[in-house]
Amino acid sequence: MNEIRVFSPATVANVNCGFDVLGFALDGLGDEMVIRKVAEKGIKITKITGAELPYEAKENVVGVAGLAMVEALNLDFGFEIEIHKKIRLGSGVGSSAASAAGIVYGINQFLETPLTNLELTAFGMKGEAVASGNEHADNVAPCLYGGFTLITGYEPLKIVSLPVPEALYVTVIHPHITIKTKEAREILPADVSLKNAIKQTGNLAGLIAGLYESDYDLIASSTQDVLVEPYRKNLIPDFDFYKQTALENGGLAFGISGSGPSMFTLSKGLQNAGSVEFALKKSLKEKNMLSDSYISPVSKHGNRILEQN
Repeated sequence: MNEIRVFSPATVANVNCGFDVLGFALDGLGDEMVIRKVAEKGIKITKITGAELPYEAKENVVGVAGLAMVEALNLDFGFEIEIHKKIRLGSGVGSSAASAAGIVYGINQFLETPLTNLELTAFGMKGEAVASGNEHADNVAPCLYGGFTLITGYEPLKIVSLPVPEALYVTVIHPHITIKTKEAREILPADVSLKNAIKQTGNLAGLIAGLYESDYDLIASSTQDVLVEPYRKNLIPDFDFYKQTALENGGLAFGISGSGPSMFTLSKGLQNAGSVEFALKKSLKEKNMLSDSYISPVSKHGNRILEQN
């Protein structure tokens, strides 16, 4: 095997009550990457489509994550990379994480002794930091593991895969505005009240219990954010109106995907997810806001090989 084409899924991070520790993978929406093994050491990016990104490996999310892995393993060969971006940059559904996870997953396919998903996540985080300013795994982990992932610790890194209820669907709507991840992090307070910390902890625990029990009522009541949403929602015009619209049209829970501007709605069943999409698209149009939308089950699969030669 000398060449593979890899699919790397879009993801929703934070899921309201799990800031920097919780995320899940989407089904069908994602980037593609061609990874070619070559004799020359290092990482060389040869083609980029779908976005204006640097070709210099040390300035590109793909290059940084790939180089971290190649250098740590002291490989005596290297890779040429084609990046085909299908996820809109800055959309809030893990564009940079898809790039970072895709390259480390791809390189892993060429190793005689493959690394674990946990080890790959640590390398992927190196690339994610280029885009967000810090190393976090709530997008990279679900890219690699699929489904819901919970980061229970960063030092050392610990990741738990969570179950996905069969009827759980997500509607993602992306208004055509720009929010930079670094800026969205800078507006957050350094300290929070004990009252809100307790409430958020209970919500996260409730959501996890709801996933294990396929308890959609518990999922709905627990997927609430009292720490981050009150600050970040101000970056999205009419956020509260869209939230009310989604919940009144069949949604279980509504929130900001990652740092935004995409917003996600969890629903029970495809029909409810479709009703939410229709209502939100109508609402954004009434507000003269251009948008894209996407409906998906919560994917149980992460990165995968599309072709190999």
